Amino acid sequence: MNHVSVSKEELNQRLVRFIAAMNETDAGWDTAFILSRVNQYYFTGTVQDGMLTIKKDGGIFYFVRRSAERAKAESPLDIVRGMTGYRDAAAVLGPECGKTYMETEVVTLGILTRLRRHFNMGEIVSLDRAIRSVRAVKSPYELEWMTRSGRVHRAFLEETVPSMLREGISEADFVAELYERMVKLGYHGVSRFSMFQTEMVVGQVGFGDSSLYPTDFDGPGGSRGICPAVPLLGSRERKLSRGDLVFVDIGFGMNGYHSDKTQVYAFGCQPEAETVRAHRACIGIQSHIAGMLKPGAIPADIYDTVTGGLSDAFKQNFMGFGSRRVSFLGHGIGLHVDEMPVIAGGFTDALRENMVIAVEPKKGIAGVGMVGVEDTYIVKPGGGQCITGGGRDIITV
Repeated sequence: MNHVSVSKEELNQRLVRFIAAMNETDAGWDTAFILSRVNQYYFTGTVQDGMLTIKKDGGIFYFVRRSAERAKAESPLDIVRGMTGYRDAAAVLGPECGKTYMETEVVTLGILTRLRRHFNMGEIVSLDRAIRSVRAVKSPYELEWMTRSGRVHRAFLEETVPSMLREGISEADFVAELYERMVKLGYHGVSRFSMFQTEMVVGQVGFGDSSLYPTDFDGPGGSRGICPAVPLLGSRERKLSRGDLVFVDIGFGMNGYHSDKTQVYAFGCQPEAETVRAHRACIGIQSHIAGMLKPGAIPADIYDTVTGGLSDAFKQNFMGFGSRRVSFLGHGIGLHVDEMPVIAGGFTDALRENMVIAVEPKKGIAGVGMVGVEDTYIVKPGGGQCITGGGRDIITV
């Protein structure tokens, strides 16, 4: 599928919404420095080594170290200026920044030190929440790409992947074949996360109880990975054999925008009755949550309502395994796989129409593996609108 640029009108609307959000958050703000490349893309339509600067008075400049030439070709906005360093930006902006907002989850002490050589900043405040809030509500353009991704994602997991499972294939080789097929179907090649130092190429894939193996990733599933230095993809040693569950939790994405979906398979024989019951219970929980994804709903209330209705027995190994359990049921998704809002305790900002949320109730079963589902939903007045097909039973191959 050919690349489609973000329109000038779309980008201008995003910038207007951001400035409005900043004014509402803090009338005393002066300067916003945006250094995250994904956030730069959201506002400019291009991914470069640069710095987007937005002033309260309306001055907007995109200073690009590399490549200014490509940035001018890709961005429809007339704001791109080449720079060799922050000194060039200061010569245009002037050194006084007043109350300065920055992405504190991204900006390192080294970057801040270099900026301070050329800019006089007053109080430095986190910009992350304001940007996440603006990005959380998706435009028709964004929803179109996510819907396209979700459509291909569903078909891939339900119709293509079963034919790829064969006796003796290693987790690593299986993931490599998944990736090849995904790219050929239009996958943009990487699953992006906003969480600090979180890497992912395809997702989490595990045969049998490999899907329960502890990882540093903040999700219910597990994976042994290639090696301790690269705990991603899958093990070269673990081979698929009859009776294995196959846990496939992967993101898909097109033109920058992701969908998220999980499908579980049983290889060579029908899964045990206990496994089926746990899996179907997760499908029911997902459906319950989806029905509550309406504008005005409070994520923390959804979380409390759902978890409060579960038995103590079911809560064991729910949303993880052993002590390695996560404290959420779903997460926002878009240019990053992990966005706002989060269906979890403490998240009290009301849902808004056209937010997009991946709902993923899962449960670990000792000696068997992870079961459960994940699908991507758009928040609508009638409840979540699924763009990835919805949870389905374990597929026996």
